[in-house]
Amino acid sequence: MTVSAPCAVCGAFDMAPFFEARAVPTNSCILLPTPDSARAYPRGDLSLSCCGDCGFIANVAFDPSRTEYSGRYEETQAFSATFNRFHESLALDLVERFGVHERDVIEIGCGKGEFLALLAETGANRCVGFDPSFDPARAVRPSRGSVEVETRFFTAADGAMEADFVVCKMTLEHIHEPRPLMAAMRRVAANRPDALVFVQVPDVTRILEDCAFEDLYYEHCAYFAPVSLARLAHEVGLRPIALESVYGGQYLTMVADVAPLPEEGARYDSAAELDRHLEAVESFATRCAARLDEWQSRLDQWSLAGRRVVLWGSGSKAVSFLSTLRTPAVAHVVDINPHRHGHFMPGTGQPIVAPAALVDLRPDVVVVLNRLYVDEISDDLGRLGLAPELVAL
Repeated sequence: MTVSAPCAVCGAFDMAPFFEARAVPTNSCILLPTPDSARAYPRGDLSLSCCGDCGFIANVAFDPSRTEYSGRYEETQAFSATFNRFHESLALDLVERFGVHERDVIEIGCGKGEFLALLAETGANRCVGFDPSFDPARAVRPSRGSVEVETRFFTAADGAMEADFVVCKMTLEHIHEPRPLMAAMRRVAANRPDALVFVQVPDVTRILEDCAFEDLYYEHCAYFAPVSLARLAHEVGLRPIALESVYGGQYLTMVADVAPLPEEGARYDSAAELDRHLEAVESFATRCAARLDEWQSRLDQWSLAGRRVVLWGSGSKAVSFLSTLRTPAVAHVVDINPHRHGHFMPGTGQPIVAPAALVDLRPDVVVVLNRLYVDEISDDLGRLGLAPELVAL
């Protein structure tokens, strides 16, 4: 069976459904003040379909009116030393490798502005960001360059702006029609000679291969592999000059320059890569069901044994984990971000607590939602005098 709507990347009528999850919270980074409001939070469906022509994956059940990006959207990872090291090295690499020094930079979807500040600091760049969830009170002030942020969405009209470096980092996956946004980025870049576009998105290749169900959630309505991200760039007249999987395979990055718009019928073509991608898509539902069964069994065993279990990390991965695997074993979720403390998990209602609360909670098991943070979390637990079993997804 194919979906009647065309692919949002290439326009082909070849979208085939392959995975569903019903009644998931429609926002996973929203701060909710009470357990009741968290449990009653609106829900929507995931209905993932894949384009057989370009490999793009979309949630065809997505309704953009159900998502909220506002002052209570708390997405930052900047309280993690592990993540900050990655962020700093990424900014330095882009500045040095692509000559982003004393340039005009625009970032679409800049969040709290941390990466924009790094680009300003590292390259003495003049930076402008767009994000309705930006909080001026938490703005990072670089010692070099400058940062200005408009607390609104970037729109098609902003395509008339000029910049030497256009950034769209961890935003395109939230856009159910990504092609117009990518085209607008090209228009901005085309207004300056030698301008570049930088995009970072979750790498769906890892999600498919590892059956990372925790990385499937409502806000992410668009999923890209290298073949589909390159195809999207090609469709709007961008030419990838660097396409890489980074951060343990979790993120896909692309740097592209402005190319002539493709002729009618022209396409990005990597048949072998597309075939491998489609094979992983075809087997995903079966493999993912087995992984879910493994985790449900593990949680049930912990619950029967009376073991106290907490999740470390209250962001999107935790929301997906708890909404998919219902269990009384997890009564609390811990997070190092102080802005999340005292709030409750969307959909399931567990309180979000600071690491120091674990001294009284005395967990037997800490489930780490992202294995890249195991060492950092182990160190934090050690400073609290705790040595629970650490289990990473």
